[in-house]
Amino acid sequence: METTLHTEMTVAEVCKGFAYNELEGKGLYGLSGKLTIQPEYQRNYIYADGNKDVAVIESIIKGYPLGLIYFNETEEGRYEVLDGQQRITSIGRFLTGKFSVMIDGKPIYYNTLDKEIRKKIDETRLLVYICKGTEQEIKEWFKTINIAGVPLNEQELLNAVYSGPFVTAAKAEFSNSRNSNVQKWSAYVKGNVKRQEFLQTALEWVSKGQRADYMAKHRADGNIDELKTYFGSVIDWVSTTFKGIEKEMCGQEWGSLYEKFHTTAYDPDKIWEKVQELYRDPYVKNKRGVFEYVLEGCMRPELLDIRIFDEATKRTVYQKQTEEARSKGVSNCPHCAMAEATKTKIWELKDMDADHVTAWSKGGATTKDNCQMLCKTHNRAKGNR
Repeated sequence: METTLHTEMTVAEVCKGFAYNELEGKGLYGLSGKLTIQPEYQRNYIYADGNKDVAVIESIIKGYPLGLIYFNETEEGRYEVLDGQQRITSIGRFLTGKFSVMIDGKPIYYNTLDKEIRKKIDETRLLVYICKGTEQEIKEWFKTINIAGVPLNEQELLNAVYSGPFVTAAKAEFSNSRNSNVQKWSAYVKGNVKRQEFLQTALEWVSKGQRADYMAKHRADGNIDELKTYFGSVIDWVSTTFKGIEKEMCGQEWGSLYEKFHTTAYDPDKIWEKVQELYRDPYVKNKRGVFEYVLEGCMRPELLDIRIFDEATKRTVYQKQTEEARSKGVSNCPHCAMAEATKTKIWELKDMDADHVTAWSKGGATTKDNCQMLCKTHNRAKGNR
């Protein structure tokens, strides 16, 4: 790959023709239209937080270096930003009046800046490396230079590796914070739209965990109907199966749960009634497990991490149970007392487990009155009976 350092490009030149489209994924442009600031493989703009974007402008005003910027020269003689998108976009947004900076305690926009300060900004020279090479070389270099700073996450790297019509269309749908569906999705999908985390989830679901293979297969496709349809089917299934929303529903593995349970018929009223019952149960420690537990027919209480008996309760019950067993000449494990070989065996506390007399799943409480001590062998054999 060939690289050439250019020191003559100014802020005004690079940002000439800058067009900032609020709809993410549509591309940003500069250098009188010759520079694509947000090519397909780039992440979305994430500096618009009133801190990082302002810091870029303050650095220019104070004469601080902005660091190296990398452009890729395409076969058509155009340029794409390999590294520096966030900085260039921040500058362009400031020059087009999208945000202000504080000067002498007052918010000042670019067009109201002192003439000398505007000139200083416009004439600030940028250190730009222009790179030319094969697609593979450019993509590898892109990954290398993005290790520093705010690192690319896994999906952003996959977008770079498999850039093309499919990624462009998928980002326009799933990486667009102005998409009216985002609010609904956010109840079930965890992450940041701009950091490609909704897209990652959608791809994870449709590909059954094989995102890279799926993206490679569909790289040249401009049609993302399968991706949209599958994602929508999962979301619709969740929202109709569960009549309400709890915060623990966000980030669940809904794709795999959909595959496992979407052909099962459920009564949404009864499902939600059971969910609320479990939410009110003080013994349920893991509320995130409630949804899979209910979908499975309430057969695996381990999903709920039911609160176990505390040590004080165990010692109290053990002492009482052992004293009564000694007085009767039988084992302090009720099950062992019924077996000829162990009917008089007295177990140490460390060799016994606390057990619900009436199983929690059958309404038994985690209280001293519903606790009995069993030897470990019999407790593990008892299960949920």
